[in-house]
Amino acid sequence: MRNVLLTICVIFALVLVYQLSDYSMRISKQDRIKVEPFLAFGNDTEVFFKGRVIKAYTQKRPSSRNNWLSNIIAALKRYSGSSVPMAKVEITFQEKSYTVSTDEDGVFELQIGDSQPSTEQNEVVTFQVLEPASKKSLVAYMEVTRYAGKLGVISDIDDTVIISHSSEIGKKFWLSISKNAYTRRPLPGVSEFYKKITNENALPIFYVSSSDWSLFDLIKDFLRYRHIPEGPILLKDKHINMKNIWKSGGGDHFHKLQKIEMLMEMYPEMLFYLIGDSGQHDPEIYAQVIQDYPGRVKDVFIRVVGKLDSARKSELKNLHEFDRFHFIESSEEAIAIVEKELMIQ
Repeated sequence: MRNVLLTICVIFALVLVYQLSDYSMRISKQDRIKVEPFLAFGNDTEVFFKGRVIKAYTQKRPSSRNNWLSNIIAALKRYSGSSVPMAKVEITFQEKSYTVSTDEDGVFELQIGDSQPSTEQNEVVTFQVLEPASKKSLVAYMEVTRYAGKLGVISDIDDTVIISHSSEIGKKFWLSISKNAYTRRPLPGVSEFYKKITNENALPIFYVSSSDWSLFDLIKDFLRYRHIPEGPILLKDKHINMKNIWKSGGGDHFHKLQKIEMLMEMYPEMLFYLIGDSGQHDPEIYAQVIQDYPGRVKDVFIRVVGKLDSARKSELKNLHEFDRFHFIESSEEAIAIVEKELMIQ
């Protein structure tokens, strides 16, 4: 009860500070415009880019020594950063330039076909804001990663990799604002399990989550700090700000299916392990993937969050190819299943 009251007080305080910070940003004439690159990956013929245009803000690197107040202030800066809608961005790749516009949340994306990989050097894409024009507009760079092979991994994040309490809005909200990439905790044994299932990072892994893009840097730093295999992070497009911050990670999860479908189409020769949890709709989403893409899912690992009630368990048993689902209680259990499969192969 005390945590709930504290959470409510923090919400009101942050909303108030948001109003003040929003006002200060409107009257500032010294804003720097920058691109936050999110994604730059593809196959042997296509590449996909995604990013966001925002008014740049100063943010110190997080530390495991930061207290909850420091983390809340950092969250305030993250979510009050003003995205720039209808901006024009020039994307330059392989000596060709493309111009795209951001949506109402400042997000843009571009998929290019007929793009053969360079054999001489690492491929790099650059992003430059053309409009609104600003002398302080910054150029951003990102290395492009091409993936190939016969097997890959698609994983959820909240309560699958990182402890989030997604089904309890108060706890989830408090964790999201009072912790940082170095103080958030992973599920026990996740690093070992993901190293095993990716064959020590030999297989590509893609992360799909209902978290919003404002948490991109936190998730990326978290994976690196906890020695969990890194890969493209595909998050929810809907913009979250200080007024609706408690909605982060909630709402409709259909976008997960859309992003998994994109990966299935981009890598048509690849089979996938799917990893998620029972706290949200991962089993149902993954069952839909199995139905829509026959023979493309190798196995499904669902981490049981809380108690799986008998009614839902009965419904899940009726899912398409239920025998491919492994409902696990721990990472050790999942590792044992993967090792057994490797021995059979």
